Amino acid sequence: MTVHKAVLGRFFDDFEVGDVYQHPFGRTITETDNAWFTLLTCNTNQMHFNAHLSQQNPITEGKIIVVSGFTVGLVLGLSVIDMSQNAVANLGWNNIKLTHPVYVGDTIYAESICTDKRTSKSRPDFGIISMMTRALNQDGDVVMTYDRSVMVPTRASGIGQDYFPAAKTGPFELPTAP
Repeated sequence: MTVHKAVLGRFFDDFEVGDVYQHPFGRTITETDNAWFTLLTCNTNQMHFNAHLSQQNPITEGKIIVVSGFTVGLVLGLSVIDMSQNAVANLGWNNIKLTHPVYVGDTIYAESICTDKRTSKSRPDFGIISMMTRALNQDGDVVMTYDRSVMVPTRASGIGQDYFPAAKTGPFELPTAP
């Protein structure tokens, strides 16, 4: 019997500059997502919740536009599984560009390219990973890009590994037939 340990995400050692990660999940944005985020952040721009007023906006083709902060957060979340699942710190975002409107009903996907990798000067068991991430809608339109850097532990650090508890009753086994 093989036991597959609980493992998720990458460590500093796993990244290579130039590698592209197509993040596995897509996410369709609902009207509820947009309304809740609008309310949670006190965003009073009616283009995010007033269909009548949105019809007057030539940029949004008369559609309700998704709050850009929600889109940034969603794209970040879509990238975590590949780029920062094991990160101990976000170090920054730069050059956020909103390149195409995002509407309620759009499905967003993301991909990232590792643009730099260096060992931390102050923490030898950690490294700094830099990336550029872009988001695409279901039609392949690039809706957003940004640069991001995170601090990620090395495998040698032991951080984020072997955290699954051992059962007090012993190993998990197939039940025996009666």
